[in-house]
Amino acid sequence: MSQPHPYRAYSPADFGFPLPDGHRFPYYKYEGVRKRLDGLLPILTTPQLTWADATRAHDPLWLRRWRRGEVERREEREFGLPWSPEVVTRAMRAAGGSLAALHDALNVGWGANLAGGTHHAFADRAEGFCLVNDAAILTRVAHDKGLARRVATLDLDVHQGNGTARILMPEMAAGTAYTLSIHGERNYPFRKERSSLDLGLGDDVDDAEYLDVLRGQALPALDAYRPDLLLYLAGADVLARDRFGRFALTLDGVRERNRAVFAWAQAAGVPIVTMMAGGYNHDHALTVEAHASVVLDGLEVLTD
Repeated sequence: MSQPHPYRAYSPADFGFPLPDGHRFPYYKYEGVRKRLDGLLPILTTPQLTWADATRAHDPLWLRRWRRGEVERREEREFGLPWSPEVVTRAMRAAGGSLAALHDALNVGWGANLAGGTHHAFADRAEGFCLVNDAAILTRVAHDKGLARRVATLDLDVHQGNGTARILMPEMAAGTAYTLSIHGERNYPFRKERSSLDLGLGDDVDDAEYLDVLRGQALPALDAYRPDLLLYLAGADVLARDRFGRFALTLDGVRERNRAVFAWAQAAGVPIVTMMAGGYNHDHALTVEAHASVVLDGLEVLTD
């Protein structure tokens, strides 16, 4: 099918890894989102991130241990997934999709990864299903290659992007990176890092309150920072009945959130990269639809 727009997306859904029965990792959503978007835009297999690019944000010796499987049980528990060669490959594939989406964003204004947003990964620690931090890697690739001077990460996952904030501390101090997180103040991670702007909210936040914070505080902060590139972590775990979320947004509220972010990027003339981040709803179909809506909303706003 010929496409009336220049956009495409990347998916690592073909790359699996072993999990114990009943594990809480939401495997289903990656293939579900790919199927939901089939025919609306080309969906390419994610390329694998190189280890050299991973070292832009991570300790090389720590990466080597994970590559070789020299991992302690404590580290596996913090990661939340058992080590295997396949889980490492899958993490590198997910991050590779974000890097490919970065180049699309710079070429046509928007790049979409149907995975990624692994914001809990620290320079030398895996945490919360996150092994390598794609937002930090993309920020440093953009800086190192002269692709963007001021990179903003808008983290709208329900959990604070603690790893991103910690890794990018030098760039935040220099003014070349800006990290903005709207998250549950009483939710994981219980020890927060300091982002450029943290907007911590209480439990049971509804659409109106959330959108008021987004429009009244977050987007004006992006206006003030004036980034050359926006990384948007579009978490679906803000929805009501998410297993780990504690917010109460509806799908309509999530879609209004997405459209507001895309409209901001379009009006500001800022390339945008979208990454899935978290989503663990008791209703699996709702998780899939919420993640797919990021692409649906992007197409609606950017092709209008």
